[in-house]
Amino acid sequence: MNDFDTTTTLETASPRTLKFPHIFVVLFTFICIAALSTYLVDAGSYERITTEQGRTVVVPGSYAPVDTDPAGWLTPFMAVFEGMREGSSIIFFIFISGGAFGVLKATGVLQTLVASLSQALSGRDIALIPLLMLLFAAGGATFGLAEETIAFIIILAPMLRLLGYDSITAAAVPLVGAGAGFSAAFMNPFTVGVAQDIAQLPLFSGMTLRACYWTVFVGVSIAFVTRYAARVKAQPERSLTYHSDRRQFGNPAPLQGKQRLSLSDKLVLSAFVGAIAGIAYGVIRHGWYIGEMSGVFLLMGILVGVLARMGPNEIAEHFVSGFKEIAMGALVVGFAYGILIVLKDGSILDTILYRLEGLLNGMPAVLTAIGMFLVQLLLNFLVPSGSGQAALTMPLMVPLADLVGVTRQTAVLAFQFGDGISNIITPTSGYFMAGLAVAGVSWSKWIKWIAPLALTQLLLASGMITLAHLLSWT
Repeated sequence: MNDFDTTTTLETASPRTLKFPHIFVVLFTFICIAALSTYLVDAGSYERITTEQGRTVVVPGSYAPVDTDPAGWLTPFMAVFEGMREGSSIIFFIFISGGAFGVLKATGVLQTLVASLSQALSGRDIALIPLLMLLFAAGGATFGLAEETIAFIIILAPMLRLLGYDSITAAAVPLVGAGAGFSAAFMNPFTVGVAQDIAQLPLFSGMTLRACYWTVFVGVSIAFVTRYAARVKAQPERSLTYHSDRRQFGNPAPLQGKQRLSLSDKLVLSAFVGAIAGIAYGVIRHGWYIGEMSGVFLLMGILVGVLARMGPNEIAEHFVSGFKEIAMGALVVGFAYGILIVLKDGSILDTILYRLEGLLNGMPAVLTAIGMFLVQLLLNFLVPSGSGQAALTMPLMVPLADLVGVTRQTAVLAFQFGDGISNIITPTSGYFMAGLAVAGVSWSKWIKWIAPLALTQLLLASGMITLAHLLSWT
């Protein structure tokens, strides 16, 4: 399904044309660099304690060298397997959800729905882009929507392509929408909640300023994606994935107007909507995660097949077809996790944190606040988990903030922006890389496309952190 070749066309590419490496080549190169780093960076570790809430946090000032355990010659190759095992829950979630949507896709209901929707909107379907992104941004801000975007990309990619948009738009609507909301979140329990707890601040305090920041941050991101989507809809050849989309998915078939959903179609869509609503309810009210979501998607796939009058063997065959189409996205996760495993096993993660922390000492307070943001941004490459990064860095950043005159609320803000912005840039973010693979977008093309937005977000975040510091935000 997915082709990571970034040349213009297979037919016109010269043998000398420089091709961006396959995504597996890129990630394995990072694994090798991580293994080499275990020889170049001293091993060290912070002491950690468990709080009353059961959270493991770092003890400030406890860094000490430990025995070196550099990577062996077999380490990079074993890291792929270990990464697959570490990321197995996400990998199997991708396979199961992909299989379920393979059944849904085979019913043809999505094509009928898109044709009906296009007819109803009468050329105003661009309104779907900001509306959907706003919903994803709300999810990122309230319950930490992140890994779940993979399932939505599976749903939206074929629909948006049928409406005349490209694969970048299909990936951007969930990824950028949820990512912007996640970065500037006002009540995300996995970032703001954990960080404020460690900083001993009232839970979700500072809500008013955070909500204002969220509105601006999300608005700018939506405007960027919507502008690109409108340009691609008007002139498809301006898409960065114009040629690769046609190689992978063929020329989009013209939508047939005046199509109506049959009773069977409506029942299938009801099963699909019910599954999404059930997952949203379970995540928000009962703390569901990958396991429960996978179970619901599996049930949905079977139910969709039954409602579409498919036999058991036919349902199974469409599940297998869905597995095949989604395999690239699933396996990318294991490679991404492999990078982190090499760094962790080599005991150099804490050393990198210790040295970055040392760079901030002695700076003026406002520069220290910006420096905290940049340090968190860099560390997210190594620790792409929001709650994990909070537990690792906030016990160190909070005392530093107190010493230099930065408020703890500002330190939390620097953390959440640093953690969030790079989630849809860094190749160690498993769900992000899987989302690109599912949409059929190469990492190199994505970086080229998102660079202006990423720079804008960095400037916005720096300005917002500076303003928070000047206001002595508490």
